[in-house]
Amino acid sequence: MSEKVVIIGGGAAGPKTAAKLRRERKDLKIDLYTQEDIISYSACGLPYFIENIIQKAETLIMRTPEDFKKQNIDVHTNQKCINIDTRNKTVTIEDMISQNIYDVSYDVLVIATGATPIIPNIRNIDLKNIFTLRTIQDGVKIKEKMLQSKKAVLIGGGYISIEVMEALVHNGLHVTLIEKNKHILSMFDEDFAQTITDHILGHTPGQVNILTNEEVVAFLGNENDEVEKVITASGKEIETDFVVLGTGVRPNTDFLQGSDLKLSVNNSIKVGHTMRTSKIGIFAVGDCTDNFNLVTNRYTWVPMGSTANKEGRCAAINIAGGICSFDGIMNSTITKYFDYTISMIGISYKEALELGFQPEYAIVTKRDKAGYMPNTGTITLKLIADRNTHTILGIQGIGDGEVNQRINTVIPAILSKTKLESFMNLDLPYSPPYSPAIDPVLNAAQIIYQKISD
Repeated sequence: MSEKVVIIGGGAAGPKTAAKLRRERKDLKIDLYTQEDIISYSACGLPYFIENIIQKAETLIMRTPEDFKKQNIDVHTNQKCINIDTRNKTVTIEDMISQNIYDVSYDVLVIATGATPIIPNIRNIDLKNIFTLRTIQDGVKIKEKMLQSKKAVLIGGGYISIEVMEALVHNGLHVTLIEKNKHILSMFDEDFAQTITDHILGHTPGQVNILTNEEVVAFLGNENDEVEKVITASGKEIETDFVVLGTGVRPNTDFLQGSDLKLSVNNSIKVGHTMRTSKIGIFAVGDCTDNFNLVTNRYTWVPMGSTANKEGRCAAINIAGGICSFDGIMNSTITKYFDYTISMIGISYKEALELGFQPEYAIVTKRDKAGYMPNTGTITLKLIADRNTHTILGIQGIGDGEVNQRINTVIPAILSKTKLESFMNLDLPYSPPYSPAIDPVLNAAQIIYQKISD
């Protein structure tokens, strides 16, 4: 009798695990359970569906249950895991339609339950037209409401809010973003966050309002229980047609509370580099797991679709009897606001100070190509390095030029702990259509090295 592998979760990591595992092993029985009615889709593409760059939500679906059935993988939709019994090797499932509760046995279990939106404790938050953006259904509802609206409020200043703001502004809405912290995009240093804010406000003057150091305390609704005003702690009343909550997510691990599985940062599941949990025969992948940060050498929690896919692949190889190690992450992130790229890897200057490094930084603003070439863009880079070791800790990049090319250049340097004096002399390809004679990222390294050497 073949081994039975049960996978819980149908976002990115679960289906990736199932597909890779079937390619590795034809003899296993594979069952995937998900509480949603759609599986294997790109949640990261939802803001671009709302914007209408992607016109059909179905475009975001990578595989259907029927596709998996052709691979002899059984997908069970609208089925929610509510408990795990590690002693008897069973999971308890609730049918979301019939409310029937039943147990499923496993030989190997993969937990890929992802993350769930954080719903802040705000008065009247249950009013209609207050949305989160996590599923395809969420995206469809927001897009439908947007097309009937003139103004919206976004709560929270992270990446999702920036991407949704672009979608709404592109469709002619007036948008107010409210962030309780000192600046938006808290992963960036304040100087960079302010530059990003200035760019957003200047892109469509009068169409966007950004309120920082401001907290929402209540929503007011009309006679149909639809939100129409947002009330802040300072007494502001902001009229709106709808609200999108971008207040963060948390690991979807509530069903594990009281179990004997070891949990980690933010109640994420503790895993090793092979994606094994603290219990033999149980793996965990994706947004419900912790992450090892290769810069700080500490465990953290950073939910990312790209990480989820890598972890799913790695778990599948190990379940199939192979050897795979997922070493960790470097907080690599990138997004855009219209033609303006916003990206970073590693840690910020502020975080470096907090973690006990002796950081130094350089900010460079240059054209991304030779200045005499047409169609050049401007990029601003902030490179952070450690004074003691001369190694790079992180980089932040913004601008309408080729930012991501420079960010990607730094990734292997961090991984290999390349010293500034070697990095600043890298033989990067040069031609006027692609970069200045000395690339901006090398300029930044030269400046830091000079500061450290003085």
